[in-house]
Amino acid sequence: QVRLIESGGGLVQAGGSLSLSCTASGLTFSSFSMGWFRQAPGKEREFVAVIGGSGTVSYYADSVKGRFTISRDNAKSTVYLRMNTMNPDDTAVYYCAARDSGRYSFSAARGYDYWGQGTQVTVSP
Repeated sequence: QVRLIESGGGLVQAGGSLSLSCTASGLTFSSFSMGWFRQAPGKEREFVAVIGGSGTVSYYADSVKGRFTISRDNAKSTVYLRMNTMNPDDTAVYYCAARDSGRYSFSAARGYDYWGQGTQVTVSP
């Protein structure tokens, strides 16, 4: 069974940094692009970042570009999200997701096949 498990969420002050991890099992990890999405209360789930299977190509939402960095370690079947210069608008539940097919846009949640349970990130003013 495919499992994606996030970790690293918590509370951080504005201007601070936080790192998230997501470890996958039950799939050929290097064959999947890995993405991060987030969902704040009362808002739709939004795309944050994605990284290709080899780890050489990445894309970011405009709202996090220059502040967040996505990376992966295929030997550990783990994808990471380093979040710097955080602000209260970054407060959300963060989800990792695995993408096999390229049928849909990389920024569309429906384009991802498997999802983690989410981890809460809260940024205080």
